[in-house]
Amino acid sequence: MFAGIDIASERHVLARLDDAGAAIGKPITISEDRAGYDALLAALGRAPVLIVMEATGHYWKNLFVVLTTAGHDVALLNPLIARRFQETNLARTKTDALDATGLARLAFEKRPAPTHLHDEIAETLRELVRHRDRLRQDFDDRVRQLHRLVDLGFPEFTRYVRSLDSMLATCLLAEYPTAHAFARATPRRVARLRYDGRHFVGPDLAHSLVEAAKHSVGQHHGPAYKLQARHICQDLDTWRKRLAEIEHDIENLLNTHVTGKLITSIDGIGPQTAARIIAATGDPAHFKSAGAFAAFVGVVPALRQSGKQKGARAGIGHLGHARLRRALWMPVLSAVRLNPWLRAFYLRLRAAGKPPKLALIAAMRKLLHAVYSVAKHRRPFVTTEQGRAVEPQKSATARPCGI
Repeated sequence: MFAGIDIASERHVLARLDDAGAAIGKPITISEDRAGYDALLAALGRAPVLIVMEATGHYWKNLFVVLTTAGHDVALLNPLIARRFQETNLARTKTDALDATGLARLAFEKRPAPTHLHDEIAETLRELVRHRDRLRQDFDDRVRQLHRLVDLGFPEFTRYVRSLDSMLATCLLAEYPTAHAFARATPRRVARLRYDGRHFVGPDLAHSLVEAAKHSVGQHHGPAYKLQARHICQDLDTWRKRLAEIEHDIENLLNTHVTGKLITSIDGIGPQTAARIIAATGDPAHFKSAGAFAAFVGVVPALRQSGKQKGARAGIGHLGHARLRRALWMPVLSAVRLNPWLRAFYLRLRAAGKPPKLALIAAMRKLLHAVYSVAKHRRPFVTTEQGRAVEPQKSATARPCGI
């Protein structure tokens, strides 16, 4: 039997096909509770069933565990794949029942391979990395709000304290939120503020801020602006501590993951980047090849030619893991400086006339090949004295490998 389940937040729809592709009854509505799950398992029976579902948000997770525990094979697909398959029927009507039937038809015709979730450590890293991203987003939002208040109340402040997300900035603005507050303070009192538990603001910076505040063009000094600035500074201090804690937890957990720890042997890839790679893939070695891994991230050329239209240069397509691709951008910028072999590769492309961004994307793909090689051979990355990476196939002994 083959089945398709259309996932929703509170109710799912199950459609079934027999081994000849004929529908078994009408689609069944399954509620997201114990009674609904019992009805689902009863409808599927005891024999193993190939079930196709879309990875819709987080709503599939409980269902996936229950079905796999019951012995069924579950293929979790990208919604784009299911949509493209159903578009071949040129259907003009869309309902949950029709979507479930289309997924069951996909299972019958394509026989996709069952999905295997990441191991426990990788799944925990995935949750921690996502939680860190949400905290970082909240932190950056608060910094932007603080910028607005500083622009209104003391725009000259950023001439002396460049970064508003620093502990120095939040310490000063929590105590003196506006130019009016700074102008009424004495330089000695400002200088004695301790912003990280050890360092003081100092007399030079304190004197500059107080003098600048006396001639500031900021015009908004009311209680509402002061209250907002103080609350934002308190929030930033809290989230800064939480980010430090979760990053520490991620590093400790990564040290228990064999592949993740080995990936950090590549210059330019730190613990946070390695954790993000493991969170997104589970293990890069599960891909068939380094090219497949690069395609998953989305750093393969997407050439478009049709008739007389000839693309001059192939850019990267919109498919792929965009979040991981964005996260790898800064590590690549670091790697082309720290990795001798990657820097040589980047400079060779630039000398050949390639644009800087194209050369960096090519370096990202090269770096992903190194990640795949380390994961595949379970050996740390090394380079020779000449700055070249060691090819695992060319290594005569079981020495560490690169790409």
